[in-house]
Amino acid sequence: MSTPDPGRPVRFAAVGLDHAHAFGQIAGLLAQGCDLVGFASDDPSASVARAVAQRWPDVPWFEDADRLLTDPDIDLIVTAAVPDRRGPIAVTALRSGKDVVADKPGCISLDQLEEVEKAVAESGRFWSVTFSERFEVRAAVKAGELVQAGRIGRVVQTIGLGPHREGDRAHLAGGEGRPEWFYDRNRTGGILTDIASHQVDQFLFYTGSSTGEVVSSTVANYTHPDSPGMQDFGEVTLASEHAHGYVRVDWYTPQGLPTWGDGRMTILGTEGFIELRKYVDLAGREGGDHLFLVDGETTQRIDCSDVDLPYYPALVHDVRNRTETACPQAHTFEVMRLALVAQRDARVRGAAQ
Repeated sequence: MSTPDPGRPVRFAAVGLDHAHAFGQIAGLLAQGCDLVGFASDDPSASVARAVAQRWPDVPWFEDADRLLTDPDIDLIVTAAVPDRRGPIAVTALRSGKDVVADKPGCISLDQLEEVEKAVAESGRFWSVTFSERFEVRAAVKAGELVQAGRIGRVVQTIGLGPHREGDRAHLAGGEGRPEWFYDRNRTGGILTDIASHQVDQFLFYTGSSTGEVVSSTVANYTHPDSPGMQDFGEVTLASEHAHGYVRVDWYTPQGLPTWGDGRMTILGTEGFIELRKYVDLAGREGGDHLFLVDGETTQRIDCSDVDLPYYPALVHDVRNRTETACPQAHTFEVMRLALVAQRDARVRGAAQ
């Protein structure tokens, strides 16, 4: 198995540009000195694809994505394609000897997950899913450090809230509205597969659980009766051998909030707790990354503005050294398995199909 020459940058291409998370993936790798060698996307006219082309105008576009997916001189493929396309793109890239970084959800069905697992096993390459609500949030990284240091004792529960705004312009790359695929759960995988995979990731990570089970799950459509393929509410209860988790996700964030969602995470330990207000402190401090710690000695807010984000440096290290420092492969598989099982087994309410 070949690895990049230490004397040259890691070469990567972006295949599938339908979600604005592509900006973070591309910028994160470029900041590590990687070489962006090409773009390809099923719909180059999509608002995200057009915005990417404007931001990096010197990067060549390829009508045939397979030229990038199979190019032996490319080390890594990133994808933020429509969710149902991410699994197949990853499988082709993996079987062509490339590592893959996929936007969440990395795939939308257990069958797709099985295909990815086979491709990883056969190729020896890695499949990393960008759980940006942990990897790209400084307060979430700091919370992991505090948990590892034992500041709140043994973690026994997480409560993860992932509200989103349907009309958020940042997620739309300035577009006028959500594309048709957004309202089709056969393409998005459903609200639990998509958004709740973030909270499942954090449940396993903060509780130190290698595996878990879905105790119960529900999806609903309460505000989009004309789009029954849309799910605008979801909840999941999780458990491992030593911890519990609750997840709530929705598309109800009102326009009055100054950001796309009041994402929160409460981490309950046997000797204290941590609360993250990731993106906004309601009627309080400006900005995001608000972390509050309560333990046996103090109640405090911790400034996370200088916390390093290790995900993208670790990815480059993993490409070069065949390691799993960014995120263990088994963890990524288990996150997606739990999210997909929760979606498959969910009770359905409202107008959802």
